[in-house]
Formats: sequence, structure tokens, C-alpha cells
Amino acid sequence: MTIRRLAAFSDGTTGGNPAGVMIAETFPADAEMQRIAAEIGYSETAFAIPDRESDGGPERWRVRYFSPETEVPFCGHATIALGAALAEHSGLGRFALRLNQAEITVEATPGDEGGARAALQSPPTRSGPVRAGLLEQALALFGYRHDQLDPALPPAEIHAGADHLLLALANRADLAAMTYDLDRGRALMRDHGLVTIMLVHERERSDFDVRNAFASGGVPEDPATGAAAAAFAGYLRDLGWPHGNRIRIVQGEDMGSRSLIEAEFGDEPGSPVRILGATRPIGPP
Repeated sequence: MTIRRLAAFSDGTTGGNPAGVMIAETFPADAEMQRIAAEIGYSETAFAIPDRESDGGPERWRVRYFSPETEVPFCGHATIALGAALAEHSGLGRFALRLNQAEITVEATPGDEGGARAALQSPPTRSGPVRAGLLEQALALFGYRHDQLDPALPPAEIHAGADHLLLALANRADLAAMTYDLDRGRALMRDHGLVTIMLVHERERSDFDVRNAFASGGVPEDPATGAAAAAFAGYLRDLGWPHGNRIRIVQGEDMGSRSLIEAEFGDEPGSPVRILGATRPIGPP
């Protein structure tokens, strides 16, 4: 059994979010996949096997994702890493993926610096107001006040294969200062069914700085979160934001792992979002 290690959404030869990828004929037992993910220690590891329950050919894959502490329904950066690994396994091209709760695609194309470039088509998106009490709990977790939020981007619960809470900050320094207690964050996210809490600052209309707290998976912060990026793009569309059908996200800069995520999307509410990024191979941690 071989685990590939790749950084997704890398910035040239640096940055990106490390992911483990295992391609096999059959899944290990759930407990074994959880053990492997914990041992690797990255925020997620993707496990892929040929999809024998579909009527497609060998380029259809059944995929599951595990963080060090729990299984998650969808992970964007691990899907981008999986696209690069599948390109090594089967050649460049487009692959159909069946997740626990959705069906998506990932496409691998030639990249620079020895890595592939990959693009995923996300699950459908949705967004809505924050449930009663959740906003106050989240602000208290990070020590933020209401007047530090950006009124142009109101708090929301956003979704694209997984659930996230969005908080937009008016001041870039407040984003840089983000800190929280991991145990409190884990309890809050799990109580409310959140995979991450996404903290955003608008650079320009289509450029954003982002940090993503991932305590639900036992990780304080994610350097790049493709699933949340897709959900955020859907939120901007729902909001009527002047996005021009494309946004660019810089994430991980404040933790020394600058990552670049691009999102392309149409105007139809709820329609999937195309998430693009570069990958690079990395060694064991």
C-alpha cells in the first residue's frame, strides 16, 4: 500500500496544503483508514478505489476522505491532490468521482515544476443566514466583535459538499491576528455540524485573503480549503456580489504556507463551482 503525498493549491515550488492520497483496489477497514490518516497527520487523506457500483469505465472512482480525527464528506484540496495522483496512475484527463454524498469530477492537466494542475467540479452550493446563537458563539471563540465584521459580506452558513460558517473581517490585521482554543473550536464546530469556519478579508472585488479554522478535524488551521472556496463562491453568487464569475483566494499566508485557489462559476444559483489549483509532490513530513 503506497501513500502519495502532494501539496495542493501550491504557489510555484512552495506553499499549498499537504494531502495524502491512497489509490487501491479495495478500501481498508474504516478504522484502518482513520489510523492511516492520523499517522500521516495532514488535514485530510483521500482514499480512492475503482467504482464498481457505477456503469462507467475504469476512470470512475469511489472516494472517501479522512482527517486525523474523523471522516469528512468532501475535501477540495485532497481532491486536487487526488487528480494529480490519478494522472500519474492513469494518465492526464478527467475522472468521475463518487463521494459519500455527491458525485463530482476532477481533471488533471500538465503543470509546472514537476507537478500537475487540477480542477474539480464541486457539489451544488447553497448559503443562508446563520442559525440563532451560532454567530455569538463563533465571535466569542475568536474574540471578535460585531464592529470588526465587514457589513458588505454578512455572516452566513455556506455549503458545497460540506458545511462552513463564513465570517468576513473589515480589517486585514484582524484576520492576521486570528487565534482560538482548539478544544472549544472542535466542540463548537461538531455541535453545529461545521467542517470549518472560514474567515475572509476582501482585497479587491474578486480577490480575497482567507484563513480557515478546521478544529472539527483536529487541525487548528488549513493552508488551503477548496471545499470552502467553492461554498464561498456560491455565497458571493447568492449575494449578488460583482464577482465577474471568477475569484482568486490567497490562503495560508499567515501560517507561512501561501496557497492560491481559483474559482470559476456561472450565474445559475446552486450550480457547481470549478475550483482550480497547482500541485507539487512532497516527501514524508
